[in-house]
Amino acid sequence: MDPVIIVGAGPVGLTLALALARQEVPSVVLDEGPGKDEPRLARTVVLREETAALLERLTGLYLDEAGLRWAGWRSMRRKQVMREITFDDAEPAPVHIAQHVLTGALRDALAGERLVEMVVDSRLDSVEQEPSGVTAHTRGANGTWWRGSYLVGCDGPRSTVRKLADIRFPGRTAVERYAVAALRTELPWDGAAVLHRLPPWRTSGPTAGEVIARPLPDGVWRLDWLLPPGKDLVTPEMLLARIRETLAGWHDGTVPPYDLLDTGVHTVHHRLARRWRAGRVFLAGDAAHLMGTLGTQGLDEGLRDADNLAWKLALAWHHGPREALLDSYQAERRAVVAARLRAADQVLPLLRGGGGLRSYVPGAARGHDALLTDGHLGRGPLGETGTHADSPLAPRHLEAEVPVDTPPGAPVADVRVTAEDGSFVQLRDRLGRGALLVVLVAPGTGVWERKHWVTAGIMPRLAAAVTALPHPAELLVAEEYPGAAAHTVLLVRPDGHLVTALGGVRPADLYAAAEATVGGPTRTEATAGSAAK
Repeated sequence: MDPVIIVGAGPVGLTLALALARQEVPSVVLDEGPGKDEPRLARTVVLREETAALLERLTGLYLDEAGLRWAGWRSMRRKQVMREITFDDAEPAPVHIAQHVLTGALRDALAGERLVEMVVDSRLDSVEQEPSGVTAHTRGANGTWWRGSYLVGCDGPRSTVRKLADIRFPGRTAVERYAVAALRTELPWDGAAVLHRLPPWRTSGPTAGEVIARPLPDGVWRLDWLLPPGKDLVTPEMLLARIRETLAGWHDGTVPPYDLLDTGVHTVHHRLARRWRAGRVFLAGDAAHLMGTLGTQGLDEGLRDADNLAWKLALAWHHGPREALLDSYQAERRAVVAARLRAADQVLPLLRGGGGLRSYVPGAARGHDALLTDGHLGRGPLGETGTHADSPLAPRHLEAEVPVDTPPGAPVADVRVTAEDGSFVQLRDRLGRGALLVVLVAPGTGVWERKHWVTAGIMPRLAAAVTALPHPAELLVAEEYPGAAAHTVLLVRPDGHLVTALGGVRPADLYAAAEATVGGPTRTEATAGSAAK
C-alpha cells in the first residue's frame, strides 16, 4: 500500500511521521525548505504534561535535557503577588522549549527511520484524489509526482493543502500582538515563570500593560510584552527601552547584566478551518487552526492533532478504511479547539476591556488572574486537555460501566502497570503502538510474581476476552487507579484517552466498547453479520 504523504516538516508534520512509523506505516514528508531550521530563541512552545510525554515517547529524548520544566508560576498585579504555585507530582510542570530545538530533536529521531522519507525543497502545487488514493505534484529541485494512500496538510497558516482542497479558514486577524525578546540574564525567580500585569514602573508606552517572563535552559528567558491594538511599529529603540525598564523594575531600579539573543513580534490570530477532512486529505496543526491568546498554545494543540490522527490512519492503512473512524478525527479535535477558541473569545473582552466598573468590582482582579493562569498553565476552559465524551467513537449503553476519577473521553492517569512480559512500566509508555490497552485494577499483584496470579482468579477469563476483541489489544495490570475499585477493567485508546471503565470482566461490554472505538464493524463483518441473521 502507498505511504501517507505529509506536507510540511514542522513539529506537527514530523511528529505525525514518527507516530505513523511507530505503528509500521510508511510516510513521505514534503519539506518546502532546505531541511534546516534557523535557531530562534524568541520562538518557543510551552508543552502540557501529556504532550511532553508524547514527544519523549516518540523521540526518546528526555525533554528536561532540551527544554526546561518550570519550578513554579507566579502572577503579579502592580506590586502584589496574586498567585504563586510550586510544581510537584500533584501539579505537573509545563515544559518550555525553543521550537527549533524541538524540531531538531524530531529530525534526529527520524534520521534513522526506515519508514519515513524526507524530501526537501519540494513545494506542493496540486493534489488529485481517487477512491484508492491520492496523487500529489511538487515543484522545485525535487519536483515530481507522488502517490499516497492519504495526504495530511501540516503546512501552516497559509496551507497550500487547505487551499487546494477549497476549505474555508474563517476567523479573526491580529487578536493580540506581543513584542518578544530572548535574553540571558538573572531574574529574581529561579526557574519560575512570571506574569506581571500593570507593573508599577509602566509608562504610557505601547508595551505598558502586561509582561510575561518564561525561563529556558542556560539562564535564558523569553519576555513578552502585550501590545495595544493596532499596527504600531515595534522599533529596536522601543524594545531596548522596555527591556531595561522591565529589568530595572524587577531589580529595585538596577539593570542587571544581560545578553540580548533574539527579538521578534508575535501576532496571534484566531481561525478554524470549516473542515479538517476532505476525502483522503486531512488538515492538522496551524493548517487547521490558529490560536494563542491569553497564554494558550497552538503548537501544543497541533501535536495533539497528530497524536489523534496517527492511530486512526494507521488502522485504516493496515485494515482498510472505516469512515466513522476517519471522520472522528474532525469531530473530536475540531470540537476541542473550537471550545478553546470560544472560551478565549468570551474572556478577552473581560480581561482586555480595561477601565469601567469592572475594575472596581471586588475580587475582579483575582478572577482575571485565575483565567490567565488557566491559559498559561493548560487548565480550565482556556487550557485544559480536551476530552472526547461526545465522540462518535464513544460506546453507548454499557450495562457494566462504572465511574472512576477519569471521565470517559479524557486522558488516563499515568499509573504504574505490569506488562505482559512481567515488567513494570508506566501506562503512557504503552501508548502509540496502535493497540488498545485493557487495564485490570488488581490490588496486591505488585508483590507477587506474575506467574502466580496470571492464571488465577478472573485473569484467564479476562485474557480470553481480550484475545477475542475485534482489534489487537494489550492486557496490563495496575495495583491501583484513581477512583477505581478492585477488579475494575479500563479500556484505553491508543492515544491514551479512556474509552470506558467496567465493573469486572464483562466480555460482551468490552467487545462492544472496543468495536465502537475502532469505528464499528468493517463492511465485510457487517455484511457477514447480516447474512447470518
